[in-house]
Amino acid sequence: MNKLKSRLGIINIKIFIGILIGMAVVIAVVALIRLDTTGNKGSGLGNEYLYEIDLSIDPNLILYEESVEPLNTGFTSTHAIALDSQGSIYIAGDKSVRIFAESGKLLDEIVLPGVPRSLTVADDGKIYVGIINHIEVYSRQGKTLASWESLGDRALLTSIAVSGRDVFVADAGNRIVLHYDTNGNLINRIGGKDADRNIPGFVIPSPYFDLVMRRDELLRVVNPGLHKIEAYTFDGDLEFSWGKYSTNVEGFCGCCNPINIAVLGDDSFVTCEKGLARIKIYDPEGAFVGVVAGPEQFGVTAHVCTTPEQCQSGGFDVAVDAQDRIFILDTIKNVVKIFSRKKAG
Repeated sequence: MNKLKSRLGIINIKIFIGILIGMAVVIAVVALIRLDTTGNKGSGLGNEYLYEIDLSIDPNLILYEESVEPLNTGFTSTHAIALDSQGSIYIAGDKSVRIFAESGKLLDEIVLPGVPRSLTVADDGKIYVGIINHIEVYSRQGKTLASWESLGDRALLTSIAVSGRDVFVADAGNRIVLHYDTNGNLINRIGGKDADRNIPGFVIPSPYFDLVMRRDELLRVVNPGLHKIEAYTFDGDLEFSWGKYSTNVEGFCGCCNPINIAVLGDDSFVTCEKGLARIKIYDPEGAFVGVVAGPEQFGVTAHVCTTPEQCQSGGFDVAVDAQDRIFILDTIKNVVKIFSRKKAG
């Protein structure tokens, strides 16, 4: 009798497990049927995506002012800005790079074989342009000097930094930094997830991924999904990082900020945030200093997202000249705004 009860108990358990598995299968099928793979059903959040943020910034925190009239690039779409040692302004947009004097006069234009997403001007005057998935190198006169090997359909090259004979390229598509020599030979990859080296890996939810070289010869790379700026050696060791998520002006908010950075003469950082369109200053150790410009300086008086595109607005690029003036590429209006530090008193 005891053996019979034991066998019946085992049978009941098996039946119960079978019922649970069956219920799980039914739920999975229903979920699959209801899955919206087209996006036509929307987010389910209603007509207005509830992402409303107070844009006001304490005027006492704003340390800069617009010093000259905006420079009109004439592009219908812009992506990147760079400056050379002579003060010329390079803008990547549409399918070319245009070179301007500060007065706004067009000095030259380099026609490209594709859409440029990034550029930099090296100390020797060579112009490095990231055209979606590969690098093109040009002379100041627009002559093609090199065309590097494509990194494939997934690649999206969003930033370039040159230091001597080392070239660093941010690939947002593959979420990695590529370290080349100036001949286009790959030396190593930087920033891939590696628990043994305490490297978290880059989190890049949107097509913004920036880097810049500082005088301490540590590469600074934005990890936007983690709201941090990370410092790497040329060999790929992560030395330290700073930054935090916060809706307050001192921090970085949204899914993935900051998106672009530049370095001032005292090694302080200029950071750009999308969505809120905030340009801010942090000291060399990453402590908040103040604001260059906020949404109001870019004609934004409210921020309630109704589409993902609106929540991505303000993907501005930034560069700094020898006088520590800050050049902001407004990629919405396709103009360059130049800001100088306010005079004391």
